[in-house]
Amino acid sequence: MNRKKHTKVASTEQASLSRRLEWKKIFPLLGIVLLLFSGAAGLRIFLTSQQHTQIGGPYTLVNGQGKTVTQAAFKGRYTLLYFGYTHCVDVCPLTLATVSAALDEFGKQGQSIIPVFISVDPERDTPKILQEYVERFSPRIVGLTGSEMQLQPVMKAFHVSARRHAPNGSGYLVDHSSLLYLMDGQNHLVDMIPVDASATQIASELRRLLPSS
Repeated sequence: MNRKKHTKVASTEQASLSRRLEWKKIFPLLGIVLLLFSGAAGLRIFLTSQQHTQIGGPYTLVNGQGKTVTQAAFKGRYTLLYFGYTHCVDVCPLTLATVSAALDEFGKQGQSIIPVFISVDPERDTPKILQEYVERFSPRIVGLTGSEMQLQPVMKAFHVSARRHAPNGSGYLVDHSSLLYLMDGQNHLVDMIPVDASATQIASELRRLLPSS
């Protein structure tokens, strides 16, 4: 009977020792994981801070009436910039429709924001075509295009990438980055909004970001 009890106690102590040894192995790993997570969070904050100072810049493009437009034309007004193209079959039309609905939902304060659609396809998006396209969604949207030489520095300033697919029977498509850039009245980045947000979410985000009137 005593032998069985001794064996049971020894077994329990061995199991307890084994668990302690396992935790001793796990604790350093947990520390490393937490350090990595905190480091990653710090890195994200650092990159976001850097992006806000480095994204955006001056531009000179052409509007739907063929007139030259620079960022100075929007001085004192918030702008919500989106880069796309008129032959886009999904993301661009959905984004423009959602932005229009968001600004309507935002109400009177939303009138202080100018939505701007900048083409990444200068070969096909002439001022006239661009104007006809944006008017399908809202008369408030300003369409801007230009030559390849005019567009490249703008895309670089906003870190926008665009890659054309090889032409086929129905023309070509363009893979491009998709983000909404909210710029203040001095053409400085306020924040970036994902395009997969709903109209209500975008309106809520704009309400949060803009100063209360």
